[in-house]
Amino acid sequence: MSKKPFFKGVAVGVVVTLAVTILFNAISMANGIGGKKDLGVSEKISLIATMLDKKYVDDIDLDEIQEGIYDGMVKAIGDPYTDYMTAEEFSQFLSDNEGEFFGVGIEVVSDKDDGSIRVIAPIVGTPAEKAGILPEDRIIKVNDTDVSGDDIDTAIDLIKGDEGTPVNITVYRKNTGEIKSFDIVRAKIDVVTVESKVVDDNIGYLRITSFKENTYEQFKNEYESLMAKNIKGLVIDLRNNPGGNLDVVERITDMLVPEGTLVYTIDKEGNRKDYKSDAECIDIPLCVLVNGNSASASEVLSGAVQDMGVGKLVGTQTFGKGLVQGLYPLSDGSGLKITIQKYYTPKGVCIQGTGITPDYVVELSDDVKYQLNIPEEQDTQLKKAIEVINQ
Repeated sequence: MSKKPFFKGVAVGVVVTLAVTILFNAISMANGIGGKKDLGVSEKISLIATMLDKKYVDDIDLDEIQEGIYDGMVKAIGDPYTDYMTAEEFSQFLSDNEGEFFGVGIEVVSDKDDGSIRVIAPIVGTPAEKAGILPEDRIIKVNDTDVSGDDIDTAIDLIKGDEGTPVNITVYRKNTGEIKSFDIVRAKIDVVTVESKVVDDNIGYLRITSFKENTYEQFKNEYESLMAKNIKGLVIDLRNNPGGNLDVVERITDMLVPEGTLVYTIDKEGNRKDYKSDAECIDIPLCVLVNGNSASASEVLSGAVQDMGVGKLVGTQTFGKGLVQGLYPLSDGSGLKITIQKYYTPKGVCIQGTGITPDYVVELSDDVKYQLNIPEEQDTQLKKAIEVINQ
């Protein structure tokens, strides 16, 4: 038998014993010699902070440690939609939700399947779109920092910055296997979330890219403008729409569906809240375009249209986020975003983790599947929606 593995094992054993001895001595010094002692949460946190302050070889920032404690506490729940935000992050989040912020203009999500940071879509007209970042790109590096879905907040913080400053974003383009690097200059992002046009001579096309505070007014204006043109059908495009404000999508959906419950939520105590629509609704054929990046509020609208029989869904299976988050500011300016409810479609279906199956499942060709703006002549999903409306 070779002696090499034996001596290697002895060496490892000595190192482990030494580490355990040092750890035991440190605990004994802090806790008093003589046995195990149960520690309360605050006492244990204080003890760990004290030991780090006394023993860690380099200087430490106790403020950073405190923020890390709060962040770790929330992350330990294991819900990717429940977050702790510092005062700066919380203020930025509120600004983003109003439809104005500084950055490059990318909607991203932590991909539960491969742990990557997946681009849902660049926002139309922003530096990210102009640079060439596409839906389904995976962000793997920001400047010189490697990032993943486990530290998506860090990645977002690195991407955001002052207007006019540069940032380098490296992505893995899954459909081609390429690694691509983009030098982008940050800008003020005034988000236009709704755009419209007429297709096929007399069918309205209305695209919603997200549901922010300013989306309802934009939708109402574009919708009324199309209806004034005497269109005979309407296509609403929710592809690559990651969702947003529940109250906003409820107001928009109310304009489309008949009287009834368009969505309802249930919290951990079993309390149910119904969001009701009035009798006024769209009176022309309606189709809604969806795909795997249509999430959350997009699925509220899609589910209501499908369940209440007012229109048809065309495209591919939606994302499957049937959860509602609440915002809770803290007195020091920081805040919490907490998943507080599950939502259900009018027929009582919670789509969390499963998504919604369209009435007409239609794939795009590989040539255009990952493009943000698809030429009409190659958009098989839009063509199918027009066909359904014309029937």
